[in-house]
Parts: sequence; C-alpha cells; structure tokens
Amino acid sequence: MAPSTSIIEPRQFRDVMGHLPTGVVVVAGRDHERGMPAGLVVGTFQSLSLDPPLVCFSVATSSRSWPKIRPSGFFSASVLTDGQDAVCRAMSGKQEDKFAEVDWQESADGSPQIMGAHAWIDCRTVQELEGGDHLIVIGEVRGMATGSGDPLVFHRGRFGGYREPVHA
Repeated sequence: MAPSTSIIEPRQFRDVMGHLPTGVVVVAGRDHERGMPAGLVVGTFQSLSLDPPLVCFSVATSSRSWPKIRPSGFFSASVLTDGQDAVCRAMSGKQEDKFAEVDWQESADGSPQIMGAHAWIDCRTVQELEGGDHLIVIGEVRGMATGSGDPLVFHRGRFGGYREPVHA
C-alpha cells in the first residue's frame, strides 16, 4: 500500500475514533511452534456475512501474537464480560505466557476460549487483506455460544460496561 498523504494526524485520528464505543474481544489460538495458547485483544471484531457466516477483525502488522496463531488456521474470539478488565490487561501485555493467570478452555478446534466470556465464536481463517498498518482477518464461523453478563466496552480510553437504556 502506498504511503499516506493524509493531513490527519495519527493522534487526532485515534482520539476522534475513540469516541466510538467498541466491544473488547480476545482472539486466541495455538502457537504453531510451541503448542501453547497465544492471544491478543482487538476492538474491531464484527460480523461480516450471514451466508456464509463470516466475521472479521483487524490486527496491527507489528503484532507478535497473530503470527503465532496464523499457521494453525483457526482462532476463537471471546467477547469479554464487564468486569474482565484484568483478562484484557493480561491478554494485551507483552509477557510470554499471557494465559498464566487467565481461566480458559479449549474449543473443538483446539483454540483457547476465555472462561466467563459474554460470547465465543470459533473460526477458521479464510482470508487476510492488507489495510494500511493493519491486516484485516476474515474467519468462517464454525461454532458459537453465549455466556452471561454484559459485555466489556472500551470508550474514550476507558473500560466500562453496557447498560440497558432506562425508559421514562
């Protein structure tokens, strides 16, 4: 992709886009070389297609975690629940074993699912597209389930929870 000629400063872009609340999702799979779980946090997870059922997310090209997951061809997306801030911090850290203090279970495809999550979506990676300094990953949904509680939300640099609107 050609270098940008944009007049938009990266900090301004980040600040303005931070006004859009996003869900907090852990994308996890197996480290192809070591067999250990590997994961990262994304705020860009979304449905893409109903037929076939597809989802997508974006990941920085500088990610050290996605290259560990990619070769397996499978990943699980765990939509974190309000109150799982510590899980988010663990999964967004730089430590070698991000799962050391995180409760998880293995999906049918062998990918880690975060226990207590609001929802799980198990996928097979079908395509990666270049998008500036990120990759857009498309996954075919192979299984999914819901948990309980409300989703963890990231908005304007802070974590919070979703609250049902109150009608007068």
